[in-house]
Amino acid sequence: MESGSDVQAIREQVFAELGLYQEVSGLFDGGWGAGAEGRRLPVHSPIDGARLADIAVASGAEFDRLIEQAWASFREWSAIPAPKRGEVIRAIGDRLRRNVDNLGLLIALEVGKTPVEGRGEVQEMIDICDFAVGLSRQLYGKTIASERPNHRLYEQWHPLGVVGVITAFNFPGAVWSWNAFIAAVIGNVVVWKPSPEAALTAVAVTNVVNEVLDEHGLPPIFLLAVDEAGEIGQRMSRERRLPLISFTGSVPTGKEVAAAVGGRLGRTVLELGGNNAAIVTPDADPEIALRGVAFGALATAGQRCTTTRRLILHESLFDSFLPSLVDAFGAARVGNPLEPDVLVGPLINRAAVESYSAAIGGAQAAGGTVLAGNAVKTLAGLEGGNYVAPTIIDGVAPDADVVHTETFAPILYVLKYRSLDEAFAIHNCVPQGLSSAIFSNNLREVEAFLSVIGGDCGLANVNTGTAGAEIGGAFGGEKETGGGRESGSDAWKSYARRQTVAINFGPDLPLSQGLTFDVG
Repeated sequence: MESGSDVQAIREQVFAELGLYQEVSGLFDGGWGAGAEGRRLPVHSPIDGARLADIAVASGAEFDRLIEQAWASFREWSAIPAPKRGEVIRAIGDRLRRNVDNLGLLIALEVGKTPVEGRGEVQEMIDICDFAVGLSRQLYGKTIASERPNHRLYEQWHPLGVVGVITAFNFPGAVWSWNAFIAAVIGNVVVWKPSPEAALTAVAVTNVVNEVLDEHGLPPIFLLAVDEAGEIGQRMSRERRLPLISFTGSVPTGKEVAAAVGGRLGRTVLELGGNNAAIVTPDADPEIALRGVAFGALATAGQRCTTTRRLILHESLFDSFLPSLVDAFGAARVGNPLEPDVLVGPLINRAAVESYSAAIGGAQAAGGTVLAGNAVKTLAGLEGGNYVAPTIIDGVAPDADVVHTETFAPILYVLKYRSLDEAFAIHNCVPQGLSSAIFSNNLREVEAFLSVIGGDCGLANVNTGTAGAEIGGAFGGEKETGGGRESGSDAWKSYARRQTVAINFGPDLPLSQGLTFDVG
């Protein structure tokens, strides 16, 4: 499909292809509910403010019914052998492949990404399906040497049951899939509470994946509950029938989720804020560093948790590298992301624009100098959109409050360093610990970075930017980023419970630690 640039024309095409309507349900518990309380969530495009749809909001009673259905589905789904579950996930991946263009465009319409980024996100969901298919035959447990004769000791893994996934707007499909497809192949059922800013994508994805389950004669295992102001998310955090909550969002809200879930001794996977830095040394390849820093700062209009927000630049590069970066920011076209030469689309809403302006004001009050940007844009034909100019700020101290605060916008703070130890100290002084990067061809610098930064961030990058991650590795961060891990590697263990099994196949009952016990 040719994307064009007309929001309403693309909306009509995408809605027709995906079976969406002007009014859609935000509750799926095996069927699409109407919203018992009659509340509707209006969905607007950040591109031009156009109203895309109205979504029925789930009520408390409907949520209770959804949880009951989820556990009923779990009893059937978990009884299916894991490799067979993997075959179902494979079919879901194939269905997503058929819908990659339409879902990618829907993401672009709803959250303001470019169609390339939207399609890339759907491709990430497909890749996770492929990963989960392989995982379905690799849910390994360890065999352990027993100290008792004629005993076998081993570990096995069981699904938790029904897990809750609460996602943010900036990756409205991919982050859910990191959790959902991995959890499902283990045998879990998933309840999804998306951001109200990206609920339409969640409705479309839920419809696509459950069509596959229905065609296979299987129960619904991917359930959906859209809310308007966090009510369902709060219920999920308190809900004892959800043994795990995976939450992606801000640090303050993540702390509330952790407290609520921890209060009932539930589990959490927390993916919270990032305040990521790229260190550029004199031994860096300047072209690679320029592209890596620019992409890290500008992709998705600075609305990624892995966005590069701090550039830690050697003092010798301020007269060479920095002017080139300022030029790159100035050349990046801001506008309708549906147009092919636009690199930076809109922020998600007006509140994000206000946060952008407030952060720049705070940086200037802290002694910062704006080198590029600092403009809220009103674009012809897109007056209802949320556009800002990518901004570079120099001269703010590394320990300033504004530098330590994550602002979801394309703002990059430039921080000067002289020695590598100083660069590392600047990097690690923020409370968040998600993604990090160093640009250097000096082996000693790189190894020192991986040694020092390795304990501070969950993601460490060498000669590539902070933004973006491959699905094969576990994704997540340390400190106030929450410590959670999703996606690849052994992150699957978050959605399973470990059981140690001891089997006595001998004629006696020997006890461990040499104990004796005689009842005769």
